[in-house]
Amino acid sequence: MTTVDAAPKGAKDPELTSGVAQYLAPVVIDLTALALEGKQAHWHVRGNNFIAVHELLDTLVDHARAGLDQAAERIAALGLPLDARTATVAKKTSVPSVREGFQQSDLLLADIVTAIDAVLVTLRAAMEGLGELDPVSEDIVIGITDQIELDRWFLFSHIAE
Repeated sequence: MTTVDAAPKGAKDPELTSGVAQYLAPVVIDLTALALEGKQAHWHVRGNNFIAVHELLDTLVDHARAGLDQAAERIAALGLPLDARTATVAKKTSVPSVREGFQQSDLLLADIVTAIDAVLVTLRAAMEGLGELDPVSEDIVIGITDQIELDRWFLFSHIAE
């Protein structure tokens, strides 16, 4: 009987795997927080363009969840564990919370755009760090960034003057 490693060939390089995890773990943490804050805003938005904003927030949450899943699965594919438990996310995220309770759409959208901007800082740091280290992981982060930037534009356009 032959044994097979869980991690792909080449992923056994500890420098590669720890480097990838160093850059992708904060992406998972911040996208998890963004998904939570997006849902909070989704449930509490009021005012102008309610339906459009409500639906756009759900779309953002879906994209954040898809992105965090991609990043987390890349870490796991390289044979490393990941800690994205709620206590860890709460302690390590750079994403600020949205306002509490029901809020007018312009206030919640401003909060969500600020949260997205925090995530984009994390994504850009990951892109920069992963560039020469692991192009596959960098490509994943580029795709996530593209989608989150598009979501930001859609949401920001509701409050832009």
